[in-house]
Amino acid sequence: MGTITFLLVLSVLVFIHELGHFTAARYFGVTVHVFSIGFGKKIYSKMYKGTQWSISLIPLGGYVKMKGQDDMNPAAVSSDKDSYNSLKPWQRIVILAAGPGANFILAFFLYLMIALMGSNALSPTIGKVLPNSPALKAGLQVNDEIIKINDTTIRTWNELSKVIKVSDQTMKFVIKRDNKIYVKTIRPHLGDTQNMFREKVKKLMIGIAPAPKLVVVHYSVGEAISYAYDRTYEASKMIFLGIQKMIQGIIPSSEVGGVITIGKVISDASQSGIIALFTIMALISVNLGVLNLLPIPALDGGHIMFNLYEIITRRKPSQNVLVYLTIGGWVILAGLMGLGMYNDIIRLINN
Repeated sequence: MGTITFLLVLSVLVFIHELGHFTAARYFGVTVHVFSIGFGKKIYSKMYKGTQWSISLIPLGGYVKMKGQDDMNPAAVSSDKDSYNSLKPWQRIVILAAGPGANFILAFFLYLMIALMGSNALSPTIGKVLPNSPALKAGLQVNDEIIKINDTTIRTWNELSKVIKVSDQTMKFVIKRDNKIYVKTIRPHLGDTQNMFREKVKKLMIGIAPAPKLVVVHYSVGEAISYAYDRTYEASKMIFLGIQKMIQGIIPSSEVGGVITIGKVISDASQSGIIALFTIMALISVNLGVLNLLPIPALDGGHIMFNLYEIITRRKPSQNVLVYLTIGGWVILAGLMGLGMYNDIIRLINN
């Protein structure tokens, strides 16, 4: 069942990505020869309105083959009016960006559904009070539930953290303890901690840690839209930063996961319920959007880079340069896929 869920989720994510390319291409009048989910031998194919819609044997990706555009043969061009090559560079950029854009839109929609269905989050309940901390000096205790800070109602631990880390002023904490309400005044201090990449950073804090308690938070439509936007933005930022940290060597290459890791994460999430599955789908969708925007030839970002070069210099890159850079891009992608597969196998052996 887990494998089927993985294949379905991956197919949906790929379909949405390629649908973005397809929709933008058709909007600009470009003929699309093939719309394929998967690679290799076709196991299903149907011609509809000039496009061959296919499902192929290897379900790890997909592609839209437009007239005059072929990643496997970047020198193949067409000057016909309905060709990708006949478009202006900015129009090509729109088509290229539409795929990753569709992934971001899907993630936003999934987060919106999560918010409307009821989002699971850490409760703003204290699980630990650190020694000599502002919280301890103010009289906060384990199992206290923080329900308000100044005029801001607190529903989750994340909301609590956001309020604390942006204020170095004395704040009024309204807490619930044994069904009684207490008010405490606390001023956060700048302390040492670690971020998600295990780097040492300075952060405003009051010296508390969360209890392992979940709450279900329901949002209004307006709040759900804001929640979906924030989660999509934060996920995108996290992935961009993760790539940057990996290039800098802060995150080791052993952290790179492949298709086996993705499959396991999706399978585990599907067993935890629809909310968990939607959350993982949204995160992977953002991941696909970000990765495809990287300036690596053979990816959407690489093609966008070529078109930006054409806009700036008012001339197209030479065909030889396109061919060599595209081949180099495929080598990089193959290397990353190989690294992910290697790490997956090592994890399986060690477990």
